[in-house]
Amino acid sequence: MTPDVMTRLGRAPSQVVGGWEAGLFALLLLLYLGGAVVNPAFFGSTEAFHALLRDTSRVAIIAVGMTFVIVNKDLDLSVGSTYGLIAVVFARLYAPSFLDLDVITSVMICTLLGTVIGLTNGILVTILKVPAFIATLTMLFIGRGFVLALTHGQSIYYPDKAKDNPLFFRLGETNSFGFNNQIVIFIAIAVVGALVLAKTRWGYETFATGGNEQAAAYAGIPTNWVRTRAYLISSLCATLAGLLSATQDKGVTPLYGVSGELTVIAAVIIGGASILGGRGRVAGSCLGATLVVLLDKVLREGWPITRVIKIGDDEVTVNAIFSLPVGAVPVFLGLVLVLAVLIEPHLIRRQVATRFWAWLLGRPPPPAFEIGSIALEGIQTKGARATDMAMSATPLGKFFARRDSPAIILTALLWLTGVVLRPDYWWNLSNTFAILLNYTELALITIGLTYVIAAGDIDLSVGAVLALAGSTAAYFLKVLGADPFTAVAMGLLAGMAAGLFNAVVTVGFKLPAFIVTLGMFYIARGLAAWFIAGQQLTGWSENYNLLGRKVNDILLHFHVSLTPGILRSVAEAVSIQTIWMFFVALIAGVVLAYTPFGQKVLATGGNIRAAAYAGINTNRVRFISLILAALCATMAGIINIAYFRSFNPVAGQYRELDAIASVIIGGGSIFGGYGTMIGALAGAAVITLVRALLQLNVQGFTMPQHWINVFIGVILIVAVLIDIWVRQANIFGRLRTRLTRTAPTQESAHD
Repeated sequence: MTPDVMTRLGRAPSQVVGGWEAGLFALLLLLYLGGAVVNPAFFGSTEAFHALLRDTSRVAIIAVGMTFVIVNKDLDLSVGSTYGLIAVVFARLYAPSFLDLDVITSVMICTLLGTVIGLTNGILVTILKVPAFIATLTMLFIGRGFVLALTHGQSIYYPDKAKDNPLFFRLGETNSFGFNNQIVIFIAIAVVGALVLAKTRWGYETFATGGNEQAAAYAGIPTNWVRTRAYLISSLCATLAGLLSATQDKGVTPLYGVSGELTVIAAVIIGGASILGGRGRVAGSCLGATLVVLLDKVLREGWPITRVIKIGDDEVTVNAIFSLPVGAVPVFLGLVLVLAVLIEPHLIRRQVATRFWAWLLGRPPPPAFEIGSIALEGIQTKGARATDMAMSATPLGKFFARRDSPAIILTALLWLTGVVLRPDYWWNLSNTFAILLNYTELALITIGLTYVIAAGDIDLSVGAVLALAGSTAAYFLKVLGADPFTAVAMGLLAGMAAGLFNAVVTVGFKLPAFIVTLGMFYIARGLAAWFIAGQQLTGWSENYNLLGRKVNDILLHFHVSLTPGILRSVAEAVSIQTIWMFFVALIAGVVLAYTPFGQKVLATGGNIRAAAYAGINTNRVRFISLILAALCATMAGIINIAYFRSFNPVAGQYRELDAIASVIIGGGSIFGGYGTMIGALAGAAVITLVRALLQLNVQGFTMPQHWINVFIGVILIVAVLIDIWVRQANIFGRLRTRLTRTAPTQESAHD
């Protein structure tokens, strides 16, 4: 009889520190030594090492809180804006030129604000069921809008008043031992965070919720509170970092916190945390933060070189520093984020290093971890209905039963509001079509994004892809002197390359679309600034600008003159880009509504598993949808520089927020499975009209642009909540059913 062979699992890995952290520390050491070799004047000094630790402290403090969120299988994109907003609010409260409050009151209000932001994120994600990336992305834009609105784009400083509170502001200064007090605070936060996550019930609940939320709920863990608590910790860590920056700089600039969320998320993922949840250590996140900050410094500081300058007949050798162009750092950090996310499922969970070591020693390989994210996952059917709920027999009833009918009605109401407020402006034909021009760019982006969202994905990079395509075309036109056809071709090539990257990494490597496109958001935006060296380009051939001109301008260019009348008035108002947008929308709408591919898109978004069982190649559907979104954004970028006759590095800013809101307002579901082109275009019209109305000069008042962005962010959250609770949960239908059941019961009781 053969005795049973028992497999020893060995000791469980430490939740405080492990081999991954040791590898990160070695990599940090090598990278710093490399920096010291290429730039000894900077990295070879103790001041540089001290500056590295000081600047790492704030990023690492935020990373401690982000670790709890990511281990929970959530994401917090609002930490950068929270960091900047807290610093700005403190400056407004404390600075003598504003409210001039005392330091204790200012800190207490900032702490309360950070608590409110964290609780808001938690409630949106857990109680109201808003997807984490949508909820926190909206908070990112709202927070950034508040930062710009409160600062008016200007810096706020208070060095003189800071001398009156030396105890507080000493937290950001060097102590008597020769190092900055922020480092001490960071170490204390890191130790507490590591022990809480590894050794307490809070940590156990966090790992259980992130590993398998359904099983954790069955075990009696309050998963909603665990996830909300993580968002609260994350927001308070960002609040602390914002206050520390205020103590160090004795002021604030509007750029505080820009791209901070990218740096922090990359740090946590590099530190070994899994974007799939259930894995992560605070020590790894802190080392990851150090690595990201060090990479940033190496890229920004550059390395010494010598240049030969000719002055008359003499050649003079001068010392200089070679630095990477503007935009290179965001490109690199975006790539780091995507690569870091790829490490966990394809290297850590497959135990590639351990298996390779076992192969070298001739030992049997260890068993691979489960690649999937959770053990129990229920199939969710969220859309792809053949008919709408409560379909009525009358044509009017059928219209009101459509999911896109509210957007169409709201468009009409907003238009009438403009007529009432400013009939002198609104009834003017040229002004009407000027609004339509603003609508065209957003509508083009929305067309492609409708396919992506209907297929159950998201694309956060469409605004940045617009900027990338526009900057590429502008670079070829202005710098290289290319002809319009070549410029258009190169712009298309750049934008489609970005879309191909999104599609390949999302579908081929099975990463969440919001992470991949978030990385591409920074990569494309950085490349756009890199190509043009961060400057505005203008002044190229008018032949290219015809892409953004009115129909009558194009006719005159070809020596065709229309006789005065209604036809000429329309030709003088309608732009060629508007005609092109409606042409693209018509084709995309027909494909989505009346072709097998359109039905496959809706089926994939409604229930990807059922769609695969039905024989649909869901990977191909998602791949094509992401490519189409990039194509539409690329066309918008190419037209953008023709319309404005220039390219600005901020082109396409906030367009991803507008486009997502347009699709959801137009009846699309953030969970996928539903979407119509008419609804998406109506949603884009709603956003365009809202912006036009808010910018309308009514009795001398015009709302500043930054507050408009805050307002649009609120609209997106409301639209998503309506989608979840009115459309998906069918609250009105349930209420109607309950009322109809109650009415007969009451009548029978009276009888």
